Amino acid sequence: MNIEKKLQELQKRVNYARDILGRETRPELDAFSREIAGFPDRTRDFSEDQAIRAVESLDTRLSAMESAIDAQLTAMDKVRIVRHPQRACLKDILENVYDNYTEIGGQDEHSIDPGMLIARAYITRHRGKKVINQPVMVVGQEKGHGEEFRNGGSIKPWGNSKALKYMKVAAREQIPIHAYVNTPGSYPVEDFPGAAQQIAENIYEMAGLPVPIVAIFSEGGSGGAEAIGMADKRLMLSHGYYSVISPEGAAAIEGHVRGSQRAPAELIEACAVSQRITAQDNLENGYIDAIIQEPPLGVRADHFDFYKRVREQVIRATDEVALGVRGVRLFRALAMRHFKKHEDIIVRWSLNEKARERLVARRFRKYRRMAQSAYQDNRSLLEKLYATSTGIVSNTTGIVLYGLIKPFRQRIERLVEEVTDEVHVITGRVNGFLRKGLKKMGLLQNGDRQKEMELTGLSDPAPVNGGIEADTGYVSPQALEDREVTCPHAAKRGCLDIWARDLFTDFAGVCPHCGYNFPMEYQWYLHNVFDEGSVREFNRDIASGNPTGFPNFDSRIEAAKKKTGLQSSCLTFNATLEGLRVTCATLVANFRGGSVGAAEGEKFIRALELAGAKHQPFLAYIHGTAGIRIQEGVNGLIQMPRVTMAVRRYIEEGGLYIVLYDTNSYAGPVASFLGCSPYQYAVRSSRLGFAGPGVIKETTGMEIPPNYHNSFKALSRGHIQGVWSRTDIRKNLHQAFLTIGGRNLYYR
Repeated sequence: MNIEKKLQELQKRVNYARDILGRETRPELDAFSREIAGFPDRTRDFSEDQAIRAVESLDTRLSAMESAIDAQLTAMDKVRIVRHPQRACLKDILENVYDNYTEIGGQDEHSIDPGMLIARAYITRHRGKKVINQPVMVVGQEKGHGEEFRNGGSIKPWGNSKALKYMKVAAREQIPIHAYVNTPGSYPVEDFPGAAQQIAENIYEMAGLPVPIVAIFSEGGSGGAEAIGMADKRLMLSHGYYSVISPEGAAAIEGHVRGSQRAPAELIEACAVSQRITAQDNLENGYIDAIIQEPPLGVRADHFDFYKRVREQVIRATDEVALGVRGVRLFRALAMRHFKKHEDIIVRWSLNEKARERLVARRFRKYRRMAQSAYQDNRSLLEKLYATSTGIVSNTTGIVLYGLIKPFRQRIERLVEEVTDEVHVITGRVNGFLRKGLKKMGLLQNGDRQKEMELTGLSDPAPVNGGIEADTGYVSPQALEDREVTCPHAAKRGCLDIWARDLFTDFAGVCPHCGYNFPMEYQWYLHNVFDEGSVREFNRDIASGNPTGFPNFDSRIEAAKKKTGLQSSCLTFNATLEGLRVTCATLVANFRGGSVGAAEGEKFIRALELAGAKHQPFLAYIHGTAGIRIQEGVNGLIQMPRVTMAVRRYIEEGGLYIVLYDTNSYAGPVASFLGCSPYQYAVRSSRLGFAGPGVIKETTGMEIPPNYHNSFKALSRGHIQGVWSRTDIRKNLHQAFLTIGGRNLYYR
């Protein structure tokens, strides 16, 4: 034994323990450090065997001390553990968990984004003398022991795009995906394809990948974690964390910290506890399936026994996913359930077509069950029974009309069309000769052009009422102010001041000179976009709450309910638009900034399910959203994949899903269930993106231009498909429903 080297290792462990404890001083560590420093003097007269035994005694004592400290770790201590440069990273796992691997998709500084590592790997299993090599696709964020070019695991949009590309390759090759989540959050840039849009696409596509997906969480930061974190089995390292926002970010919001100020350490610690971010919290809430136990004070690169546990757990998890959707699996499933070790149990990870369908359906059910206790359902028993019976009636009607009658009608129509087309081949030429002869004799005049268009046109839209209806029954409170309003662009474009009453009534909040759209209340849309008296709200009494018990948050939620008269920031209703029946979900900016929690996600999902049952198009009107509600922790964050899966199911069943943004829309909802829509539009003067200017400056140090998030920039990046003036919303929505959906809305 090299005693000097061993003493250096012990001191390194002491320094590591000090790092993760932050500001807290531990006298026992200080005393132990002094003992290490004085060890050469004390053991000068020792024999080699005595010195070795003395060093081993120090090692044993330090291990006991580490275990004692480990039992007292706080949530913030665990945050410091996952961020420590000595923590084991993805390359360590690839080297020690898998039997062979090849990194693909670019390597090191020459990669598209070196923070996202992709590898084609093998796990070798033995059954007697037979060797079975099972391939997997490994994706994950790589911090690289502090290598700066990896950006600390904060992934840019093209890095998430790279991950999705190779997850799709895995689906084509029918091999499982192992996703290692280790990121503080995605890099907040809007450069093409845009952080929000790419995360939304990743979640949407992962929801339907027909191969087993196992995710292992170390540091799970917000949308960056969700970009690769949707999985059939979700494991978490015992010292990891999974959260909607970092404790420092939550403390900055709670403490109203501005500029270069920093939130107090006590507030940061409190937020880490209140958000319930640890592995134990997430297991209790049902957001992960199992915990992989780490060594005391967290895993470091040289903890080789830990890699054996990871290997056992990821193999078991992949086996369980595959067996869960297989047909013949009885004895192997029983063996895995009742015996801890199952090395001799061989499970093939490839799935047949039926098993792949069951896998995707099971994944949907898994996420649908999450967060069911994180919102308040204040509906009466009668209201719940009515909602259930309505759903049954709608589903039954849909099955009869669209499952039985419609296919039969379509077959008859296709047969008639085929016969008609055959007859036209013969009669067309005869008819042509007759028409020429009649024209020469002056007996045939040119037909009505409009009649011809009715016969050949692709759609038959009803008349559209442009502009604003004269008597809407709603007057904006802004119109009651006796003042003149100056357009923000007056200095540049020479806009004249407008009387408030005229601006917010006749002009619908739109500057008549430059077209700037002033913010309007969500009630304006209910009364001016949809047909008069057609709005029928449902699920009103599904209410926001405080599932994490976040300090002082109950009173703030109640204040928002009292102020707005709403029970959550999500308003769901049925309405008609020029006679077209639609289902709509609105995020209201007045209620906690339009932030999304468990109640909002549940209402959005139920609205999508109702639209599917009624075979109606779906409109998501986003009056404004500040993102996921941080006080709800993962209860809010999990709504990103939950609602996205509901959107995917609705679209795949033939639904028409349109999103319209207004005012300011940022963060989680835009990076998931809104951003995954193929048809997204924005009101002129709105702003949208992944992160606001303040967050971008704080996390990247970049000063962004004032127009970085405006609707026209979003249009140029391909985030949205059009920019509308408020006065044209009704007309444009109707046009979109007709042209995108055609005559037969919902099923195309």
